[in-house]
Amino acid sequence: MTFYATEAWIVEQPIADTSTTKKHPLGTIVRAKDSTYGEGEFIYLLGVGSTVVGSLVTYNATTYQTALSPTNATTDSVPVAVAMSANVASQYGWYQIGGLAVVKKTAVAVSPQVALFLSGTAGRVYVTASSGKGIVGMRSANLASVTSTTSTVVAAINRPAIEAAT
Repeated sequence: MTFYATEAWIVEQPIADTSTTKKHPLGTIVRAKDSTYGEGEFIYLLGVGSTVVGSLVTYNATTYQTALSPTNATTDSVPVAVAMSANVASQYGWYQIGGLAVVKKTAVAVSPQVALFLSGTAGRVYVTASSGKGIVGMRSANLASVTSTTSTVVAAINRPAIEAAT
């Protein structure tokens, strides 16, 4: 997947790259297009250790610091995004918040068009409902079942967030 920025201004850092130098203001949002996945929306954030392409991360909407998505239920509704690079600690990169995203999943089969949830593995999604582990604004977009041996699933996302436990 090769997303190209479609903004009217120069996007200095390519969507799939990570950088040790901040090239855009944190929180910058851009649109980009890919020949397979269409148009998407991306936010510029600070990385966290153990991030790989497709990791699901939470981010602080004030500091723009990421963390791998939690494995347990949370009482807070926090935004999530999908890493576009192996953007580790002290680095800067783009994270997808809109469009069709390729996200890491646990070793389970994924039926077409189902809700996605936080996994017991940080930074991944799962398909079994659990209170406080739902992801609002994210649903699998696969047209056929994805096997348990496949490590990713395509998800339709629209500014997703973790559903707060009640």
